[in-house]
Amino acid sequence: MPNDLDTSSIEGFAARLEEIKRMRGYLMPHHGLLALTAPDLLAGYDACYSALTLGEREIPTRDKEFIWLGILAVREEYLATQHVTKFLDAGGSSEEVITATQLAAIARGVGSLSFAIQYWSAQVPEINGPDYYLDTLLKLTHGTPVQDSLLHLSMCAIHTSLQNWKALKWHLSWAYDMKIRESFIAEALTYSMFTGSIPFFIEGCEVWRSMIENGELDATQPFKLWASTDQSGPT
Repeated sequence: MPNDLDTSSIEGFAARLEEIKRMRGYLMPHHGLLALTAPDLLAGYDACYSALTLGEREIPTRDKEFIWLGILAVREEYLATQHVTKFLDAGGSSEEVITATQLAAIARGVGSLSFAIQYWSAQVPEINGPDYYLDTLLKLTHGTPVQDSLLHLSMCAIHTSLQNWKALKWHLSWAYDMKIRESFIAEALTYSMFTGSIPFFIEGCEVWRSMIENGELDATQPFKLWASTDQSGPT
């Protein structure tokens, strides 16, 4: 089969690759492939990725990169290891990197905690539902620079990346109890889009929306409007 790609402007293609490298500081295999075969798709991808993680929104850079570390650790995704460097460059510590991996490990094992809550709490009253799980997290982060607000934002993103909807509900409730800004919660959830997957992100948004609609969260008026609007999607 003949090659139907337009290779008449190899210089232009090379320049495009250099521009991608200049913008990000690196090249990955899909960048070159999309630049060669689907430049419009690459442009859309770059715009989405840049808006998602390269630009500044509301969460401070150091906290944002900590959230990224938890997502990468729980998904065991090595392709975005540059976020470790970004976190350290933003003032993060090696201790916090370790804490992020430990939080990811707890998230992966949340089923065991839920099991104990369901079946062992009669014999051991200290295993008293979600508070028992939260106590496990707070013991881990006690004495570290990881504030409780960042803990909940991170775990919202981590559990979305794992489809742990029960635990996501817990952390959304605690985040509202702490009066964490809803825009911060929304931003944290978006970081699950690429590594955790867009379908997981969509499902996580629906979990949050349903909690607001059911009156489980004391949401602000704009978020109540979001929750009350029909978003059932195509049928």
